[in-house]
Amino acid sequence: MSATPRNVDFAVWPFAAQLARLLDVLDRDGEEARVVGGAVRNALIGVPVHDVDVATTAVPDEVVRRAKAAGFKPVPTGIDHGTVTVVIDKHPFEVTTLRTDVETFGRHAKVEFGRDWREDALRRDFTMNALSATRDGTVHDYTTGLADLEARRVCFIGDARRRIEEDYLRILRFFRFHAAYGLGHPDADGLAACIDEREGLDQLSRERVRMEMLKLVVAPRAAPTLAAMAHAGLLLRVLGGVPYLAAFENMVKVEAAIGLAPDAARRLGALGVVITEDAERLSQKLRLANAEHARLKAMAENWRQFSPQADETPARALLYRLKEAAFTDSALMAWARSPDSDRDPLWRALVTLPQRWTPPVFPLKADDFMKRGIAKGPGLGMALRAAEEAWIAAGFPADAAGLEVIADKAAKPA
Repeated sequence: MSATPRNVDFAVWPFAAQLARLLDVLDRDGEEARVVGGAVRNALIGVPVHDVDVATTAVPDEVVRRAKAAGFKPVPTGIDHGTVTVVIDKHPFEVTTLRTDVETFGRHAKVEFGRDWREDALRRDFTMNALSATRDGTVHDYTTGLADLEARRVCFIGDARRRIEEDYLRILRFFRFHAAYGLGHPDADGLAACIDEREGLDQLSRERVRMEMLKLVVAPRAAPTLAAMAHAGLLLRVLGGVPYLAAFENMVKVEAAIGLAPDAARRLGALGVVITEDAERLSQKLRLANAEHARLKAMAENWRQFSPQADETPARALLYRLKEAAFTDSALMAWARSPDSDRDPLWRALVTLPQRWTPPVFPLKADDFMKRGIAKGPGLGMALRAAEEAWIAAGFPADAAGLEVIADKAAKPA
């Protein structure tokens, strides 16, 4: 592996002009400002940079004053902790004053503002996240961030247990960052600290756990990282149930096999859902959004109906009933739980059916049955449902004669 560079080029970022204007305002007149954290990390390893955090020696009131004077829009998003979001040409930058954590209570830390870049770096979570870069692109490393980044090693800064006790979410962040940026096994000291402090996971809000897990499952090395969490006894605690690691790994493979982007809800379903009760448990354990819960529930209810066959008739009926999104989720779940490989041609044909066939609209209407003597009411609804089932079973015929036969039969009293 080549050595990690010690400078970054802000000019290649799509919002370089706005960033330059921000630094022009904050990095002068006795104050200093640098790009910090994830943007520096990503730039050094060639990962796209989407969000930029800036640290500054200027106190929040001064940041607001300078931003307003420059015509920017300052938003006090975390003013008690020294954070102001500065919006320039609709692009937000999170600007935070250098600080020291005086007392730490998870997300309710008591802080004091400072001017010491080293001290500010040492209060952060992982070494690769503690890097900062001045406006000329020079990277400053006050820990072992550059070496750890080059080795793709996620390491806590200083004492791992202390870092975790400051915020127990760092247990999940340790694994999430390893899944995104790490190679090989997780750092031994960090892993041991996560195991020792595992009871702290119970103190976290379900919303925060959900956010980390949904990011983790779509990371490049999610499968081996989840396996490490399971081996350490942590994944069962997070999910509240048995993890299905083989199905998860297979889901990663079959998504890639048909060219689908990683999908967090679908992967979470593969990891933790077999029956409907699993979907309910995960929804409660992670406080999933309604749409996420609905997807997991649909996967649990429908995946067993899927089996690859040369005859597409059963699959077309499923696609008509479930619609494309639920069909794809459930079909992929079934494939991931099957013993077949991700190169199986019958499974590929089944899962990609929506690309070849669009379900037609049921052509019979209430008038078709009222003309046959069925009055409005429950009987009309029953006739429509019976006709639709017969139409599906017949392979979705569109010819008038076939539809007449279906309507006549459904209109006859039982």
